[in-house]
Amino acid sequence: MRAALPRYDSRAALEAEQLRRLKWSVAHAFDNAPYFRAKCEGMGVSPGDLESLGDLAHFPFTLKSDFRENYPFGMFAVARERIARIHASSGTTGKPTIVGYTQKDLDLWNALVARCILVAGGKPGDLIHNAYGYGLFTGGLGLHGGAEALGCAVVPASGGQTERQVQLICDLKPRIICCTPSYMLVLAEALEHAGMDPSQTSLEIAILGAEPWSEEMRCEIEKRFAIAALDIYGLSEVLGPGVAQERADARGTLTVWEDAFYPEIVDPQTGAPLTDGEEGELVFTSLSKEALPVIRYRTGDLSRLSPPVGALSMRRMDRITGRSDDMLIIRGVNIFPRQIEELIVSEPGLSPHYRIDVTRNGAMDELTVTCEARADCDEALRAKAQQTLSVRMKSHYGLTAQIAIAEAGSLPRSEGKAKRVFDRRK
Repeated sequence: MRAALPRYDSRAALEAEQLRRLKWSVAHAFDNAPYFRAKCEGMGVSPGDLESLGDLAHFPFTLKSDFRENYPFGMFAVARERIARIHASSGTTGKPTIVGYTQKDLDLWNALVARCILVAGGKPGDLIHNAYGYGLFTGGLGLHGGAEALGCAVVPASGGQTERQVQLICDLKPRIICCTPSYMLVLAEALEHAGMDPSQTSLEIAILGAEPWSEEMRCEIEKRFAIAALDIYGLSEVLGPGVAQERADARGTLTVWEDAFYPEIVDPQTGAPLTDGEEGELVFTSLSKEALPVIRYRTGDLSRLSPPVGALSMRRMDRITGRSDDMLIIRGVNIFPRQIEELIVSEPGLSPHYRIDVTRNGAMDELTVTCEARADCDEALRAKAQQTLSVRMKSHYGLTAQIAIAEAGSLPRSEGKAKRVFDRRK
C-alpha cells in the first residue's frame, strides 16, 4: 500500500463529497448507536434533516461523558465481533475511554497517518524511529501503521530506555523520528551526555505530538538537531494521530484531512458555531468510520480554522493554544485533578486538602503533588502514604510524581472556589 494525497478540482467538489459522506455517517450512527439516536430524538432531528453541511449545527454534540456513560462498548455502531482492534485512553472516573476499529477503520487510519508523514517530507523507503508509546495509547501503533502504509521501515522503539534509543539512532541512522516534543529534548541531552552532537545525527524530520508545545520549544528542537520539527494532531475518540498535520510547505498551521473529518469551531461556553478565523473549541465529525462514528465531538481543544493553502483544498487549523477544561497534559499523559484527588482521599493518613504544581525542568514536565497529613498521622504512616501514593500515580496513570506531605493545617483554605492546580509551564 502506498499513500496518495487527495485531489479535488475545487473546494465545491470537496464539500460535495463531504456532504455525501456526512449523510452516511449520521445515518449510520443514528441507526446503530442507541445513545446517539436518543440524543437526536431529544432534539427533534433525524438524518433526513441533513440537507447541507450547515445543517449539521442542528444535531447534538458528542461529549467525553458519553464515553463514560456508555462504557465499554455502548459507543460502537457495529457488533463487537466486527471489531479488529481496541485502544483506550485514561478516563475521568478511573475507567478508560474505549475506542474500537473495524479493519476498514484501521485501513483508513493507516492511510491518513501515511498522508501526514508524506506532507511532512517523508517518502517510501525512509527509516522511521518511532518513540511513541505502544499499547493501549494510540500513538505508537497509529504512527507505525501509517509509516508502513507509506512504504517506510519502522524501528518500534516505543518510550523509555533513552540510552538504548540513542544507540539505535546512531547505529541505524533513521531519517525521521516520531515522539513527544519533550522527549525529543531528552534525547538531545542524552546524546550530548554521550559526547555526541545532536545536530550531526541522520535525523532530518521530527513528527511530534501528544502534548502542547510552544514555538520556543520548536526552535530549541530544530536548533539542537538541525531538523524540521512538525506538529501532528489527533485524539483517540476521533481516531488517534492523523486527524491533522503540519505540512513542510505550510508551517505554522495544520491541514485537517477534511475528506475524513468535518471540523467546526464553537464557542466553548455556549456551543454556538463560530466562523473561520475565530478562536474557539474544536469539534469533529467523522465521515467514514464504521466502528465508532463520532458526530460533533467536542474535543476541549482551543484553535481556529483558516482557508486552504497550496494544491490541497482542505482547511487548516492553528496549533492548539489550550483547553476549554482543566485537563492537564503531562509528558503526553492526560489527567484531571479529580483523578489525583480520588487517590489522595482514599489514602489513610491524608486529609482532602492538596495542591498540584506542574513545572518544566529543561525539556521535561515535572508534577509535584503536595498533600496534607491528618493531625493523627505519625511519621511511619506519613512515609507509607507518600510511597503508596507515588506508586499508585505510576500504576494508575503512568506518571512519575514528586509527593510531598505537608503538616496538618498548613495548606491554604479558601472560602470560595479552591485553587489547587498551579501550572507554571507557561
